[in-house]
Amino acid sequence: MKKKTNFGLKIITINRKANFNYFFKELIEAGIVLKGSEIKSVRSGKVNIAESYAVEKNGEIFLINSHIPGYKQASYSNHNPYAERKLLFNKKEINKLIGSMHEDGLTLIPTKMYFKKGKAKIVIAIAKGKKQYDKRLSKKTRDWNREKARYFRKSS
Repeated sequence: MKKKTNFGLKIITINRKANFNYFFKELIEAGIVLKGSEIKSVRSGKVNIAESYAVEKNGEIFLINSHIPGYKQASYSNHNPYAERKLLFNKKEINKLIGSMHEDGLTLIPTKMYFKKGKAKIVIAIAKGKKQYDKRLSKKTRDWNREKARYFRKSS
């Protein structure tokens, strides 16, 4: 019997660094506004969201510092690789995000970018930064789990 897969979902990039540097409070899916040459470049899978974050400007949420390289065939109508890109939320979600950013000192970090039914989507995490001792603890638990797996593999 053929295994059922999730049709219409193609992962473009994952921000692995975010999971190490932040505690996630909540994950929210959003659309992203892209130009023609940007979407062509995204489809080729050359996107970097490792150093990016989202901010509020004039009641809208924008993605800052994400890198989508230029598309070779676009010639004169190519885009700026580090341009600010608008994220598509409804008004209720925007108000919730703005409130949490100002009150609790949380940040908005992109964790994953993918295509869903042909549309580019991005998952934004409401996150709180980890301290240095939190990072050491997560490294320690990760190393311990790796050692434990090795031990069980050798013993069986």
